[in-house]
Amino acid sequence: MSVNQLRAPKGASKKKSIVGRGRSSGSGKTSGKGHKGQKARSGGGVRTGFEGGQMPLYRRVAARGFSNYPFKKEYIVVNVSSLEKLYADGEKVNLETLVQKGLVKKSEKLVKILGVGDLKKKLEVSVPAVSASAKEKIEKAGGSVVDNAAGSEAKE
Repeated sequence: MSVNQLRAPKGASKKKSIVGRGRSSGSGKTSGKGHKGQKARSGGGVRTGFEGGQMPLYRRVAARGFSNYPFKKEYIVVNVSSLEKLYADGEKVNLETLVQKGLVKKSEKLVKILGVGDLKKKLEVSVPAVSASAKEKIEKAGGSVVDNAAGSEAKE
């Protein structure tokens, strides 16, 4: 292939639409604004949310009450099946080791162990939250669930 054979892919380059250049251009006379009316005028149009004088939706809907959204806690979940695969018998499971094994990111502070899967290894788990089924499986395998060093307790 040589330089004189290079072409832009079909549809990559599009001609700029110039309005108000006569009837034959396709957008002459009213330049695509239709006939008269507020939207045809210079600087015309209405603001976003305006409903022609009717009470707009954002004012009709009540803005009352309390939302817990800014305060909600989102836990990163880790299943006991993942612990079974990546941890050796007798190891400690905490935020640092979870980061080293690649189960959670370094920035994550809220981790919850869930009881999905089977666990046959004896592990000492110290994370912010542990589900009841996970705690049962960990203790059944001979391990233990310890209160997290960060101050939060194991949740059931």
